[in-house]
Amino acid sequence: MYQPHPYSIFRYIFIFLLTLTALPTFAQQTAVKGVVTDAVTKETIPYASFMIVGTSKGGRTDIDGRYNITIEGSYTQLQFSYVGYKTQVKTVKAGITQVVNVQLQNEAMQMNEVVIKGSKKAPYRNKDNPAVELIRKVIANKPKNRMESYDYVEYKKYERMLFSMSNLSDKFKNKKVFRNYQFLFEEQDSTKIGGKNLLPVFQQEKLSENYYRKHPEKMKTVVVADKQVNFDERFIDNKGLTSYFDRMYQDIDIYDNNISVVSNLLLSPIADGAPGFYKFFITDTIRTHQPQLIELSFTPRNKMDMLFEGKLYVTMDGNYAVQNAYLTVNKHINLNFVRGLEAKLEFEQNPDQRYHLSKSNLIVDFGILKKGGTGFTGERTVTFKDYTVNQPPSENVYKGAEALVVVPDATKKNEQYWASIRPESVNESSTKIYHNLDTLQTIPSFKRTMDIVTLFVAGYKDFGPFEMGPVNTFYSFNSVEGFRARLGGRTTTKLSKRYYFETYAAYGFDDQKWKYFLSGTYSLNNKSIYSFPQNYLRASFQRDTKIPGQELQFVQEDNFLLSFKRGENDMLLYNDFYRFDYVREYENHFSYSVGLRKWSQTPGGSLYFNNSAQNLFSRTNQINTSEVSVNLRYAPNEKFYQGKIYRTPLVDKYPIFNLRYTAGLKGVLGGDYNYHNFMGSVDKRFYLSQLGYTDVTVEGGYNVGKIPFPLLSIHRANQTYAYQLQSYNLMNFLEFVSDHYASINIDQNFNGFFFNKIPLLQHLKLREVMSFKALYGGLRNENNPDKNLDAMQFVRNDDGQPITYALDRGPYMEGSVGIGNIFKVLRVDAVKRFSYLENPNVSSWGIRARVKFDF
Repeated sequence: MYQPHPYSIFRYIFIFLLTLTALPTFAQQTAVKGVVTDAVTKETIPYASFMIVGTSKGGRTDIDGRYNITIEGSYTQLQFSYVGYKTQVKTVKAGITQVVNVQLQNEAMQMNEVVIKGSKKAPYRNKDNPAVELIRKVIANKPKNRMESYDYVEYKKYERMLFSMSNLSDKFKNKKVFRNYQFLFEEQDSTKIGGKNLLPVFQQEKLSENYYRKHPEKMKTVVVADKQVNFDERFIDNKGLTSYFDRMYQDIDIYDNNISVVSNLLLSPIADGAPGFYKFFITDTIRTHQPQLIELSFTPRNKMDMLFEGKLYVTMDGNYAVQNAYLTVNKHINLNFVRGLEAKLEFEQNPDQRYHLSKSNLIVDFGILKKGGTGFTGERTVTFKDYTVNQPPSENVYKGAEALVVVPDATKKNEQYWASIRPESVNESSTKIYHNLDTLQTIPSFKRTMDIVTLFVAGYKDFGPFEMGPVNTFYSFNSVEGFRARLGGRTTTKLSKRYYFETYAAYGFDDQKWKYFLSGTYSLNNKSIYSFPQNYLRASFQRDTKIPGQELQFVQEDNFLLSFKRGENDMLLYNDFYRFDYVREYENHFSYSVGLRKWSQTPGGSLYFNNSAQNLFSRTNQINTSEVSVNLRYAPNEKFYQGKIYRTPLVDKYPIFNLRYTAGLKGVLGGDYNYHNFMGSVDKRFYLSQLGYTDVTVEGGYNVGKIPFPLLSIHRANQTYAYQLQSYNLMNFLEFVSDHYASINIDQNFNGFFFNKIPLLQHLKLREVMSFKALYGGLRNENNPDKNLDAMQFVRNDDGQPITYALDRGPYMEGSVGIGNIFKVLRVDAVKRFSYLENPNVSSWGIRARVKFDF
């Protein structure tokens, strides 16, 4: 079933490919920056072009007319140009960092006897601003310019996604390993995003037929052709990689209030509240176009905010529609690893004189270093054609619940077919990318690199039919087992696509006990059991330890880093599990599992089982249960990347529902108890535009029956120094148990909304985080040892104080405030506990940290 993981697929791609690219540069460098302005008005000139004379390298100024460039070699001249202005060449001094400001003269300007008088620039205002009045008209007319204004819409959509290593030096390109593989590289104009040399590493093309119906509302997509680079499944989940790029490079709808770019939501320049966050300027009138267009330039009021800058071209025909759009972001924006972003949108007119999106192009360049160095560039081009409105299609189109249908032969189209359906022809090197990357995977050095990176990132060493790992569990320690050594692995598809086996053995040098695990799995759909959708049967036996109340969602329980814990930590359970499970997933992301489990629990360390308050010696060494369980999960529109151990969710706005029922069977396979357990949860992310996003989890559970406390709901506690999203970070292990409970977990990420407005601090690109967790629960008298002397007693410490409690004095609550994005990867929270502070050995506050790779 689903298991999340905190690290994004971004880490896999970056760590893996950057291993090949870290090369120092020793050439002479000249760093130049400055501002380009109008020689008369002194106004800055946005998007003016500049170029190193004698090369094709250059760029454009930003919305404020600023530029910066690093010149390699002995070049000493820069050329500046802009439409309507005279081209100007500036000489710079080689080998030093310098500021060169440029004043461009209007081509029609006569400079003789011109007297220039400066005046203070008026502050920007929305009131009586014709640009703001125009954008308000665009906003007011949004409903009629959207696809949703029609009863029916259908169109064909062609998509091409290309992801490349970018900004590669000639030295890298000419490395010995690539000497015979120069065909892998592509060259482009060096002024473009990504630099001159590119090494494509992924490409996908897709053709689909799309249908929209207003009443009842439904969107249906039929994929008729799909072609992509396929990597060795031992290393990369191809389907998950496609999902990842789809999430990163979504369609841009300028009419949405928020636009998704690289997994972040940025406020659209024509959002309902856009005039409160953007500045707008009328910068041109294009009378040669019919209808006449007004060029609107826009920029964030605060350059650090998660907003766009660029230009809109608005039709002056009464529709106030967007006819073209150019979107980029300020280089200071709080967006991790993004060195450049550029989106271009083109619209065409319908027969009813309204406009629809005809083409979009989104390019994003990523890199560890903001200026220069090897990085990655992704480019997604989407073309819309055969646009038809208000013509009802056949009712068969909307039959079935699936919103996405892939025709059976979609992946079997030949190159002749693709050449015939591409809206624009591509160069020969682009069509050969599929073959070139297949060839790349045969290079021995590439295979070795993939092997090393898989070991480093996923923790497994591949030996063909068997892989060993995960390596981060080979060594750990705790106060009961002492030093714990573990070794294990599992079979791969090289052995069989039907049968899978997994095993490990571990030994504790203090408790001198062996622990081990063995499972056998049979795939019912002849696919890897780690690929989606899963459909398998599994039988397993496990003898191992577990800390009661520690529910790890992100890492293995004997991960070395979890060995470091706060407070007392000398209680654990020795468990024997005999399990049989059936797991079934569906393409619509509904899944269920049915399990049968025989479970024996034995206390270890200072943990003990006492059956009676009247008899201190009435202790048992074991609790035996037999259970049958059913788990239901529904995650509509979920996307994820399937790693070696966990699925990495690509979190979006859609909720995730979980429901679990477990029944204890007394007298079956040695079970000693009858009981019923119900648990349900809902997870949902709420996007709050400029205020970031909020992750909310609501959960509840109910136990029916008289049962000992190890079978009750032992609430998730955390005594490590890592901040855990779903655990209570200042609760001790086994501190609270319930037979009925409800909880809420709120985690708010502001994405730097406040820090971005504080001088000096804004340049650190930190992000504010807050959380609040509340747990309300209790015990019925039959399960509460304070009310029922026959109930199993809670554990006491050496001083005779109880360390386990019922939530009978109100809810448990804790909250935190923190700083995220420290060095782009670290989140640190100050956590405060608000209730049950009188319990022994508790902390009222603490500092916790969490590593997270994010954009």
